[in-house]
Amino acid sequence: MRIEDYAIIGDTETAAVVGRNGSIDWLCLPRFDSPACFAALLGNEENGCWQICPTAEIAATRRRYREGTLVLETEFDTREGSVRVVDAMPPREKHPDLIRIVEGLRGTVKMKMKLVVRFDHGSTLPWVRRIENHLEFLGGPDALSLWPGVETRGENLTTVAEFTVREGERIPFVLRWHPSYAAAQNEVDPLAQIEATTRWWKEWSARANYKGEWSEAVVRSLITLKALTFAPTGGVVAAVTTSLPERIGGIRNWDYRYCWLRDATFTLFALLDAGYVEEASAWRDWLLRAVAGDPARLQIMYSVSGERRIPETELPWLRGYEDSRPVRTGNSAHQEFQLDVYGELMDAMHKARCAGIPPEEHAWSIQRKLLDHLETVWSEPDNGIWEVRQERRQFTHSKVMAWVAFDRAIRTVERLHLEGPVERWRRLRDQIHEEVCRKGFSAKRQAFVQEFGGKRLDASLLMVPLVGFLPPDDERVQGTVRAIERELMPDGFVLRYDPETSSEVDHLPSGEGAFLLCSFWLVDNYALAGRLAEARELFSRLLSVRNEVGLLTEEYDPRARRLLGNFPQAFSHVGLINSARNLSHGGGPAHRRPQTEQSAPL
Repeated sequence: MRIEDYAIIGDTETAAVVGRNGSIDWLCLPRFDSPACFAALLGNEENGCWQICPTAEIAATRRRYREGTLVLETEFDTREGSVRVVDAMPPREKHPDLIRIVEGLRGTVKMKMKLVVRFDHGSTLPWVRRIENHLEFLGGPDALSLWPGVETRGENLTTVAEFTVREGERIPFVLRWHPSYAAAQNEVDPLAQIEATTRWWKEWSARANYKGEWSEAVVRSLITLKALTFAPTGGVVAAVTTSLPERIGGIRNWDYRYCWLRDATFTLFALLDAGYVEEASAWRDWLLRAVAGDPARLQIMYSVSGERRIPETELPWLRGYEDSRPVRTGNSAHQEFQLDVYGELMDAMHKARCAGIPPEEHAWSIQRKLLDHLETVWSEPDNGIWEVRQERRQFTHSKVMAWVAFDRAIRTVERLHLEGPVERWRRLRDQIHEEVCRKGFSAKRQAFVQEFGGKRLDASLLMVPLVGFLPPDDERVQGTVRAIERELMPDGFVLRYDPETSSEVDHLPSGEGAFLLCSFWLVDNYALAGRLAEARELFSRLLSVRNEVGLLTEEYDPRARRLLGNFPQAFSHVGLINSARNLSHGGGPAHRRPQTEQSAPL
């Protein structure tokens, strides 16, 4: 199946990836970055999956989320009748549950169930035993217990069942993870749990204060961000999956089940602007815990609990999605030096304070230490926003974000009267600004370029007006937008940089899809410049590539017309939310700053 043929369900601690064919092909338990017990997404069904579907030929399939929820409904039509499979993961009390309800809608439909449990990313065959009214699957530290609503049997190292569902019937299945050394808790009432989960999500989504156009898309993206939140700590993972390729058959396959500091600013703004102060506050607290300590050891990403070590490993027994190898867990980019995270961190903290999030006693002292370190390293080359794994470079975007760090520190002192060497920071801010304008702008190209003294374009420079570095009507900004339109939009969506020369930058095989967040940044640039018709047209084009349940990946291939990269992608959904808000103010002046920019015009 294509990536867009999937949806997710989750309990705000992990999430399952569910296909149009009724198969759950990816699930990590007990948390997002745990080893998968279903890994068919990156291999085949022998690596673990759980399918419930009709046995006869399926004439039509329809999917939707219950309005305002993460409760998924998949309907199958056959010649004999129609059936609905309802999937949900209730917010957990202790251990995670996955509930599936088969509902007869019309006629009498013969169904089949196939459960293939393989722990440790599809590599470990469990020991299966029957205990009273449920089955237990044991493997190392993990156990799954299944309470089926029908009789099951073992067949070829899998658990299968055939059953019939009639109109008005409901047949439940409950799967629960628990440590292998602990007994499963008592069976839950699956029908009551489905309804309770529906109410929980409806109450949560009803708190969104967004009232503008595209409310359905915005609320769905907010629900997706909530689904990507690790509730115990407040951390937000970049995606549910690992190793879904940026190019089919390629090696640009990374693990995104971790929390990037870079996402902090964008996610925090989106949550705050939608009225979710509690979630934004929890994310702020996660940030502070994660970065506390030696500022020289600041990482760009951490685990959902804030662990620093995320060793990258290849899993050779998994063939990869559509043979896109290698499959990786962990991410060695956590060891990279990326200057922009300082700016994003300072921007996030400034926004949090301005929004009235209750202050944290040690936050400013931590920020001061980070700024002291940044003073000594801002001029050094780094790995950049695109996490180049080879030699470091003087990336222009990185310097812009170093400017943001000092700019937001100055504004924090001026607006909130905290203590700091503001005059020294002003001198540094001015120095960085002058250097970016002198070295990062190409007079020949009339555009900002990827690195100092270089000639390549880079879509990250669309951030220049969004963070307030230059006003949107500055000719250098407009020249950069024109250049990106001319050279990085071959099919109506924005590429990160020239794919033909990308290997010269990151030393990986060239070629990838259009980066959806960059396209949303262009929407924001259009809105700032008063090009509202073009902004709305591009935004509509971006909305059209969502799958039928409203989800986006990291990238999109316009020629193959398919989604690429890990799924669903927090960055893409944050971009959608922020662009929708900016366009909702389209009747205002052209110089209106987007929601990602909280500073006064320079």
